[in-house]
Amino acid sequence: MIISIDGRCLERKRTGTGRYLINLLKFWRKENNCQFKLYFKEKIPQDEILKSDNFELKLLKNPLKFQSNFFFEHFLLPRTIKQDKANIFFSPYYLLPFYCPTKSVVALHDISYEAHPEWFSFKNQFFLRLMSKAAARRSDTIVTVSEFSKKEIMKFYRINSDKITVTLLAADDIFSRKETICRDGFQTRPYGNKFILAVGSIFNRRHIPELIKAFKKTAQEFPELQLLIIGVNHTQPFIDIDEIIKKINERLNRRAIVHKNYVSENDLVALYNAAQLSVYLSDYEGFGLPLLESMACGTPVITSRKTSLIEVGGEAAIFIDSYKPDDIYDKIKKVLADSDFREERIKIGFDNLKKFNWEKCARETMDVFKNTSF
Repeated sequence: MIISIDGRCLERKRTGTGRYLINLLKFWRKENNCQFKLYFKEKIPQDEILKSDNFELKLLKNPLKFQSNFFFEHFLLPRTIKQDKANIFFSPYYLLPFYCPTKSVVALHDISYEAHPEWFSFKNQFFLRLMSKAAARRSDTIVTVSEFSKKEIMKFYRINSDKITVTLLAADDIFSRKETICRDGFQTRPYGNKFILAVGSIFNRRHIPELIKAFKKTAQEFPELQLLIIGVNHTQPFIDIDEIIKKINERLNRRAIVHKNYVSENDLVALYNAAQLSVYLSDYEGFGLPLLESMACGTPVITSRKTSLIEVGGEAAIFIDSYKPDDIYDKIKKVLADSDFREERIKIGFDNLKKFNWEKCARETMDVFKNTSF
């Protein structure tokens, strides 16, 4: 079977979709009966994972000599898929060509832009709503990452449940218990200061102001404690998170809250390991990988009792009401003050992780390809 894949998400800095695809490819390189054609727009990545006999990497050059995602997606992709005589085309990220010359599978990770268009700029939400809905309707099969997302796709796109398959994600293997020192001025247990970790791009739905307000109260009782926030600010309408942090730090007369846009993956693992707990609040998520990353590093996680986070967090997560800073504060204090409770959350977290693994996700997605191609 020949499987064509839009590989553009592997060209850029690896965020959610790129990590999703590379983890599937780790296991698909063992599929001896399949040939994979991966298509790229600007450059071919140099990952060792991609250097497999059953992977063919193609840079699709625009004969008109200009860079265009639209031209790549709707002209170059269909032409090459047809030339390669593919049995299946897989899009790991929401979009399909207007015309696909073979059967297609599209991954829809969440459709927050349908449920809450007010969270997106007009341009972004209009594009996503138009193109992903068209892709969902045109595709032969949809894969998504949680039962919650499946229900949302059925609800907003009026698509039969038989067309949608849930394939659960997992934390990358790099996320595990370690005793290492990370860079960026933060150290892991038992060397460094105590801190709480919040990881993820900053959107309005992720309640960073409420977390900061809760932490301000916590910091007065735990004067050695810091809050480290990692993520680029994408709030719409804009919330000046750095200005809020500056004012709180001035009132506390110390660098109690630190915001960084990025840290390296190795540093992120070290920080998860070092943190007293992590906090991941959200009103809407298709999955919620930071919950599993935290659990894999042996760190309790506080999250919202919302959407897919209930599925992913299971019995291990500590659930709160994101709109109530006092509730956030109470749960943070309990984790910090009650060592038995903390250790219990860690143990249940490791048990919860058993439900999620990339090999199972890759196998189930491959089954979708095989069932769709016949």
